[in-house]
Amino acid sequence: MIQKLNEQDIPYMLSGSFSSSLHGRPRATKDVDMVIAPTEEQVLNFIKNLGGSYYVSLAAVREAFAHHSTFNVIDNESGWKVDFIIRKDRPFSHKEFQRRCVAKIKALNVWTTSPEDTILSKLEWSKDSHSELQFSDALGVALVQWHRLDMDYLHKWAKELQVVSSLETLLKQAKQLIEAE
Repeated sequence: MIQKLNEQDIPYMLSGSFSSSLHGRPRATKDVDMVIAPTEEQVLNFIKNLGGSYYVSLAAVREAFAHHSTFNVIDNESGWKVDFIIRKDRPFSHKEFQRRCVAKIKALNVWTTSPEDTILSKLEWSKDSHSELQFSDALGVALVQWHRLDMDYLHKWAKELQVVSSLETLLKQAKQLIEAE
């Protein structure tokens, strides 16, 4: 999938649980979340070049592109699913994309969200979905990356994303757990 994105010159980054597992505590997930920033022509060529090995709804792709939302690509053989998220047109999403970093998965270098942006995105998803799992993923990243986190960046964007209270709770819990070790 990444090779096909690269062939179309589509900027991407892994996000979601895959990213929080890379930066924090690993956990099983049923799919891969990938933020992409394509032109309409790029995304349509990408889908065309996937061929018959994958299920994808062209109507869902067009809808996602028009509304900066999500479409799915499912491997027909394995059932593995990739949720492609069209990058939102807002300051945080642009900054998050600028700050993406490279991670090595097996022999492949892939773009992923930074630890700070992984935390902020998880807190934002947690706020919208009331998901304890999202908060737990963010906490795992904070614990593993604690001494490398850019706290000023976290606080600045937490305010913008309206997750200040969640970030404060997360940082307090992380600090207590680290001090208890």
